[in-house]
Amino acid sequence: MTDSNPRALRLGTRRSKLAMAQSGMVADAVREVTGRPVELVEITTYGDTSREHLAQIGGTGVFVSALRDALLDGTIDFAVHSLKDLPTAQPAELALAAVPKREDPRDVLVARDGLTFEELPDGARVGTGSPRRMAQLNAWARALGRRVETVPIRGNIDTRIGYVEKGELDAVVLAAAGLTRIGRIDEATDHLSPDMVLPAPGQGALAVECAAHNAQLAAQLAELDDPFTRAAVTAERSLLAALEAGCSAPVGALADLQADGQAVTELRLRGVVGTTDGSTLVQLSTTGHVPASLGDAATPVNMGRELAAEMLAKGAAGLMGERAL
Repeated sequence: MTDSNPRALRLGTRRSKLAMAQSGMVADAVREVTGRPVELVEITTYGDTSREHLAQIGGTGVFVSALRDALLDGTIDFAVHSLKDLPTAQPAELALAAVPKREDPRDVLVARDGLTFEELPDGARVGTGSPRRMAQLNAWARALGRRVETVPIRGNIDTRIGYVEKGELDAVVLAAAGLTRIGRIDEATDHLSPDMVLPAPGQGALAVECAAHNAQLAAQLAELDDPFTRAAVTAERSLLAALEAGCSAPVGALADLQADGQAVTELRLRGVVGTTDGSTLVQLSTTGHVPASLGDAATPVNMGRELAAEMLAKGAAGLMGERAL
C-alpha cells in the first residue's frame, strides 16, 4: 500500500539568500522526482557567523560541517552545498548523490560606472576575499601594465556589491552563478574570461548530499545528476586534491567539454596556481577523452592528478605560504 501522505523530506540549507535560492531550486526538482513534499531546514554554520577571513578559519569546509553533522544525526534528510565549498575528501558515511547541471562557472566584475576590468584605472581598489582571484587579477593587471589593489572582503552578495555602491571600492569580483541564482546577474559589468581568471574548482555547480545508508533516497536524488557536469567537476577537484597535498597556493581550475559536432568527445582541464601578488603564475592545461561510460570517474580523476603533477614539477610547490594552514 502506498503512503497517501508521505513525510516531508527535510532539506538542510545555509540561511543566506543565495543558499536559500539554490536550495529552493533543488527542492522543486526533488519534489518532482520523489512526489514527496520538501521542507527547508535552515542551519547556521560557523562560516556564516565568523567575521574572520575564510583562509584563517579553515577555508571552505566551515560552511559544510554543520550541514553534514545534521545529516549524520538525522536532523535533515539531504543537504545542498555549493560544490566549491566541499572539502575534496568525501566521507564514507555520506553520499554525493547528485551534481545537477552547472550554472555559468565564470567570475564576474561588478564595477562602478559600468567599467570592465581592462577599463579600471591604475590603482583601482578591487574587493575579493579569495587568494585565487587576487593572484589572477594582479597578474592580469600587470600584463596590462597597470596595478590593482586587491582588498580582502567578506559578507553576502548584497554586502559586497554595497561596497561599490557606497564608493568604498571601485569593483568587486563575484561568482556569476551566485548572481544569476538570486536574479542580479544584470549588475555584472564584465564576465571575466577563464583565459584570464580561472574559477574555483567546482564553481557554479551544486552538490546534493545524503546519508550513504539511505540508498533509496540516494537513488532518487541521483536523477538530478548531470553526468557532464560531474565529469568536469571531478577532474577539477582531483587537480585540487593533488595540489593541496603538495602546494598551499590558491588554485583555479576549469574543465570544459569540447564538442565534435553534436557529440561531446573531449574534456579539457585548465589549472592555475600563483602568488597572491600575481608576480608568479603556474598555468597549464591538458585534454582527455570523455569516458565512454559517464559513470567512470577514473578518466577525470587521472586527468586532475596528472595535471597537478605537471604543475608541481613546473614550480607550483614553490608558491607556498599563500594560505593560512
